[in-house]
Amino acid sequence: MVIYLVEKLKEKGKKVAILSRGYGRKTAGTQLVTDGQTTVDDWRNFGDEPTLMAEKLKGTPIVVDENRYRGGLFLVDKFKPDVIILDDGFQHRSLDRNIDIVLLDSQDERRDYKLIPYGKLREPIKHLKRADILVFTKTNITNPSPYLMKVSERISIPTIKSHIKASNTLYNGNKSIPVHKNNRALAVSALGDHRGFHKTLEQIGLEVIEKITFLDHHDYVQKDIDKIIDKAEIHKADIIVTSEKDLVKLKKYNFGEHKLFSLPIHFQIESKSEKELFNYIERSISP
Repeated sequence: MVIYLVEKLKEKGKKVAILSRGYGRKTAGTQLVTDGQTTVDDWRNFGDEPTLMAEKLKGTPIVVDENRYRGGLFLVDKFKPDVIILDDGFQHRSLDRNIDIVLLDSQDERRDYKLIPYGKLREPIKHLKRADILVFTKTNITNPSPYLMKVSERISIPTIKSHIKASNTLYNGNKSIPVHKNNRALAVSALGDHRGFHKTLEQIGLEVIEKITFLDHHDYVQKDIDKIIDKAEIHKADIIVTSEKDLVKLKKYNFGEHKLFSLPIHFQIESKSEKELFNYIERSISP
């Protein structure tokens, strides 16, 4: 979603920057991930998601800072953007913003919406009333659950459906190859939503013969790589497929004769809803 927003806003002539906490990084304080031109040498300095965004978004400054206010001032002073996108900041209420967009996974059910550690919520579901727009994600995989529909009706704010479009190619960090239908794939992921990843692999025609999952933002070590290689050999996998975010961390490892690829994906909103979304954003950020 962040990548999508940046690309669309830049098409409209806006200077855009991204501000993130940089979850899982080994550094602290204000860190410039990229000025829009420089590449990232080690994802551990900034976190996996900011590193992935830096790879995909050329010409976009990205900063990580656990103090979002301080990081925002740094961006304003150094780059003077028209728009700053605060990645994963709904709970960071000390920093004012013009618009709050909250994404809900269409696969979620009532049982998922308990507070951490029993569920995935950081705050009660009723606090969604602070949001300006709700976006249901992955509606090409499943329709929003009846529970989510009731939630959106109860809080009465604009709701948009989005979907994920998978590429017809796989990428290994250097080159792309076409997806070959029925290839035997070992799926490896450290995500918040493994279900959506596995369903997407199946939708493009890969035969997922085994699934290896880790907690979101997992920092891979050699024993994990050994486990992946062992599973690939046991199940005679043609390829190992991971997410774009995981490839940021896995591409430095040696998988021997086994081929490691990520599946590039694109976030999409239907044209009518997209127009409504950006009309709302334009009104919100206008002086």
